[in-house]
Amino acid sequence: MPSEIELKLELSTKAARRLLGFNPLTNPDKVLKQTSTYFDTGDHKLLQKGFTLRVRRTGDVHVQTVKAVGQSQSLFARSEWETPIEGDKPVVDDSSPLKTEFGEELAVSPAFNVEIERRVWTVEENGSRIEVVIDQGSVVSGDRNSAVREAELELKDGNQRDLFVFARKIEAVAPIRFGVRSKAERGFALIEQQKSVFKAEPIHLDQNMHASDAFQTIAASCFRHFRLNEDVLLRQRNAEALHQARVGLRRLRSDFSLFKRMLPGDEPQRLKDEFRWLTGVLGEARNLDVLLAKATDPDLRGRLKDAREAAYDEAVEGLNSSRARALMLDFNEWLRCGEYLSLPETEDVRGLQASEFAEMALDRMRKKLKKHGQVLAKVDDHQRHEARKDAKKLRYAAEFFESLFDDKRGVRRHRRFIGAMEKLQDHLGSLNDLATGPNVLSKHGLTDHPASDSVLSHTDKDASIDDSQVSLDDVLDAKRFWR
Repeated sequence: MPSEIELKLELSTKAARRLLGFNPLTNPDKVLKQTSTYFDTGDHKLLQKGFTLRVRRTGDVHVQTVKAVGQSQSLFARSEWETPIEGDKPVVDDSSPLKTEFGEELAVSPAFNVEIERRVWTVEENGSRIEVVIDQGSVVSGDRNSAVREAELELKDGNQRDLFVFARKIEAVAPIRFGVRSKAERGFALIEQQKSVFKAEPIHLDQNMHASDAFQTIAASCFRHFRLNEDVLLRQRNAEALHQARVGLRRLRSDFSLFKRMLPGDEPQRLKDEFRWLTGVLGEARNLDVLLAKATDPDLRGRLKDAREAAYDEAVEGLNSSRARALMLDFNEWLRCGEYLSLPETEDVRGLQASEFAEMALDRMRKKLKKHGQVLAKVDDHQRHEARKDAKKLRYAAEFFESLFDDKRGVRRHRRFIGAMEKLQDHLGSLNDLATGPNVLSKHGLTDHPASDSVLSHTDKDASIDDSQVSLDDVLDAKRFWR
C-alpha cells in the first residue's frame, strides 16, 4: 500500500464542473498553471526499471522529481527525490538514484508533457486538515493528447477516516471513480497507444512485511486490475476487458478468502458478497461473448449479438449504479481504516511475517483442493465445480505470493506448479463449458435454434473428467514452491 495518506478521484467533465460549484470549493486558495515534462531514454529504460523522471515548471520555478515505483521502490530507503533546479533540463548527479542505477552516461530526452491548471484548497473535516487539489488539463505527446480531470485529497493532519467523510460529500455532488493511474502512466500509455486490456500485474511483497500489509498490497493490486479494465469497458464494449475486469474481482474475493483468519466480523463478508454481486453483473455478458466467438450461423450470430448488447447495457448500468459506487467507497475506506487492522483477537495473525502466513495459506488452499478433488468421477457436477473454484483460488494464491519465494529452487518449482495448475484449469474449464452453454441458450430462448448445437461444447464428459483427475493429481504431486 502507498505510504502517503491520499485519495485520487477521477472526474468526468460534468463532475468537475459540479465540484467547482460545491460550497467548500468555490474559492480556491491557489490557482496554478503547471507544465510537467517527463523524460526517458529512447527505449524507455527508466520506465522498464521502475523509475520516472520529470521537471515541473510552475511560473518561473523548476522542480525535478525522480520516483521509484514497482519493484525498484523496495531497493531504496525512500521512493521520491525532489530537487529545485535551474532551467527545464534534468540534472543527474550524486544525489539522484538514477546515477547509481544507470551511470553518468545516462542520456534522456522529453517523452511527453502534462499541462495542468491546478486549483488548491485547504479544508477542515471533523477537525482534520485536508488539502484538496483539482487538476484539469491534458497529457500531450506529439499530435496525441488525453484529457486529465482528477481530484486529490491529501491528509495533512488528523484522522484518515475524515478523507473518506469528505470523499462521500464529493460523491453526493458529483459521481467519482477511484483513480489508479498516475499522470506518468497516462503519458506512456499515450505514446504506446491506449491499451484495450490490462492483465494482472506482478505483485511485489517483502518477506519481512506483516501479513496485514501483504493483504492490503494484494487487495490494492486486484482493485487496480479491475479499475483499469473497467475504464476500458466504459469506453468500448471489449470482450477481453470485461473478462479481465471479472478476473480482477475474482482475485480480490480470493484475497479475502486467503486472509479470512484476520478478517472477522460482518463487514468483510458484506464487501465480499457485494463484489460477488458485481462479478455476476458482468457474468451474463461474458457467457454470451464465449458463445458468440463460436457462432458461424448468421441468424444465430445476430440473435446472440442482440442478447449481448442488452447484457452489456446491464453491465454498464451496474458499473454506473449508486450501489457499485458505494461499494468502491466502502471498500477503499475499510481497506485503509477498517477495524480489522486493530482487533486484539487477530493481532497474532496480522503480525505474522508475510512468508510465514503465505506458507500456511497455500497449505490450506492445497488441502481444500485435495478434499474436493479426490475422486472427480464419483461426485456430481456441483462437487466438481467446487474443485474448480478451489483450483482458481490456489492458482491466485500462488501468483499473489510468488515474490516471497524467489530463490532458484522456489522459482523453478513455482514455474512447474503454475504449469500444472494451467492444465488443470483448462480441463475443469472444459467441464464447466458443458454445463454453461445450454443454460445460456435456454435463458435467451435459443435452445431450439437450428444452429444451437454449433456453439455448444462437444467434449466427451467422461474423458474430460479423467483428464481433470490426472491434472489435479499432477498439481498435488508437484513439489511445493513455498516449502
